[in-house]
Amino acid sequence: MIIWLASYLNSGNDFLKSLLSSYIFSKDGCYNEDLTQNIDEFPNNLLFKKLGVDVDNVDEMNKNYINSQKILNRKKDNIMFLQTYSCFIHNDKFKFTDRHNTLGVIYVVRDPRNIVFPLSQSFHLSEEQSLKNLLSKTYLGKESQSYCTTYLSSWKDHYNSWKVFTRFNKYLLVKYEDLIKDTEKTFLNILKFIAHLGRVKFTLDEAKFKNTLKTTESKKLDENDTKKLDQIDQKIKYNLEKELEYEMKELNYLENKF
Repeated sequence: MIIWLASYLNSGNDFLKSLLSSYIFSKDGCYNEDLTQNIDEFPNNLLFKKLGVDVDNVDEMNKNYINSQKILNRKKDNIMFLQTYSCFIHNDKFKFTDRHNTLGVIYVVRDPRNIVFPLSQSFHLSEEQSLKNLLSKTYLGKESQSYCTTYLSSWKDHYNSWKVFTRFNKYLLVKYEDLIKDTEKTFLNILKFIAHLGRVKFTLDEAKFKNTLKTTESKKLDENDTKKLDQIDQKIKYNLEKELEYEMKELNYLENKF
């Protein structure tokens, strides 16, 4: 069964992937890049091509999301982790996943004001264009030969869409800021959640845990990068706070004033 590592772009999903791959897929908890290959990204062009699905036809790929997950689950006897940047969709035309294939979701969220700068750096955009993308229903990979077309949607819809799994006690919200500032406590909670999903008694391998924290330290953003994110243009900051006020207050990124 699949545990999704879901997040909007530039929100810390890769760091979480490094932590999990080091602790779960190594003997000693020591990080190396090869370990992250145990956690694939979904959707995945290579997987769809193996199934004979036309990766240039988005509708055909959408129809085969569930089928591809069924095949992946048949190959695995236990828990499988998949990383995704997709918005969660569940309607008559398209289902991203379902309860038969999904064990749970670990959702990493980040203050949207602090996504603007890294988003503009990653995709060579102006901060104004990054703001527009955060607030718009957008796709990833439409013009790419390497990456699978993925429905990212807006930051707001992305964040709200995955919360549906709270109904089934299969959803863990992880704030990027907590993951960076208090990695030990936050990662411990994540491991306990995974044990809960797997219905097994939680036991911590302390030596592996310490090695994981130590050897993934370099994967965090350094302090200089963090400070740059606070230099966002005030107009962009205002627009984000206005458009995403409810969600940002819910996440305590903005103060609730009564």
